[in-house]
Amino acid sequence: MTTFHELELTPPAILDQSNLVDPVKSPPKQGWRRLIHSATRGRVNPGGSRKELEEQLLIDAIRAPLRGDYRIAVMSLKGGVGKTTTTVALGGVFAETRGDRVIAIDANPDLGTLAQRSAAAAPATIRDLLLAQDTSRYPQVRAYTNQATSRLEVIGSERDPAVSEAFSEWDYRRAIDILQHHYNVILTDCGTGLMHSAMAGVLDLANTLILVTSPALDGAQSAAATLDWLNLHGYDQLAANAVVVVSSAAPGKATIDLPKVIEHFAQRTRAVHTIPYDRHLAEGSVVDLDRMAPETKHAYKLLAATVAADFGSWHRHAK
Repeated sequence: MTTFHELELTPPAILDQSNLVDPVKSPPKQGWRRLIHSATRGRVNPGGSRKELEEQLLIDAIRAPLRGDYRIAVMSLKGGVGKTTTTVALGGVFAETRGDRVIAIDANPDLGTLAQRSAAAAPATIRDLLLAQDTSRYPQVRAYTNQATSRLEVIGSERDPAVSEAFSEWDYRRAIDILQHHYNVILTDCGTGLMHSAMAGVLDLANTLILVTSPALDGAQSAAATLDWLNLHGYDQLAANAVVVVSSAAPGKATIDLPKVIEHFAQRTRAVHTIPYDRHLAEGSVVDLDRMAPETKHAYKLLAATVAADFGSWHRHAK
C-alpha cells in the first residue's frame, strides 16, 4: 500500500509559481535607475539595466549547485604563461561569488609561487598538513592555510627544492583526501612538466583541466602537445573536457594569429577563453581582484561560469 509520504504531489499547472507569482524586481545598482529608486524611496523601481541583469545571470551561473567536491587542475607545459595567476584569479572568483569553501594548493615541485601570489605567505605548507595528527575538523585544517581577500584559501608548497621534489603522487592523494572533506572547490596549481612525481595523482583525481597558454607559437604548440599526451595516455575524456585559457600578451608585443589558435583548441576541448592583458597581473605580485581592470575580472567570471557548467557532471571525470 502506498503511504502519503511516498506520494509525489505535483500541483496543477494553473497553480504553478510562474502563473501566480509576480516576482519583485531587484533594485537597480547604478545609473539613473538607481537615482529614481533612491529618490522615491523604493516606490518606483525601474529594475536593473540589461547589463545588471546579464551580470546577475553570470553570478547565478558561477553559483551552480555542486554535489560533493570538484577538483580543477591548472597546468601548462611552458612557464611564464599565467598558470599561477589563473589559479589564484579563478579560485578568487569562485570564493568571492559562491558561499562554499574554495581552496588552491601548490603541487609545483619547482618552488611554486602560489602562496606568494595569493596572500602573505603562511609558514605552513602542504607537507605540514600531511604531518598533522588530526584533520577531521575544518578549524584543524584551516590552521595550515592562508586566506586571500577574496576568501580563497591557499596552502603553499615547500620552499626547499629537495623536499618539494619529494612530494609524491601518494602525498597528493592524501592531501586531496583530507581537503575534500572540508572544501567544495579544490584547485591545483601544477608544475610545468607532465612527468613529475605528483602528476599522475593530479590527473587521476581531476574533474576538469584548465590548460593555460600564451598567444605565442611555442606556447600554443606546448598546449597542443599536452592534449596529445593526455589522449595517448588514457586521459582522453579529461582532454575533451578541458578549458583552454589564452593569456594575452602586452599591447604591441608580437603574437600569432589568435583566431586560428582559438579555433584549433575549440575543436579539441570544451571551451576556450581569452584573458586580456592586465597591468596589475603583469606586476607579478599578490593577485587582487579589485585591482584588476573590469574587463579582466569579467573574463575570469566568464571562465568560472564555464567551469561551473560542469558541476552537475563532476562524477564522470575523476577516478
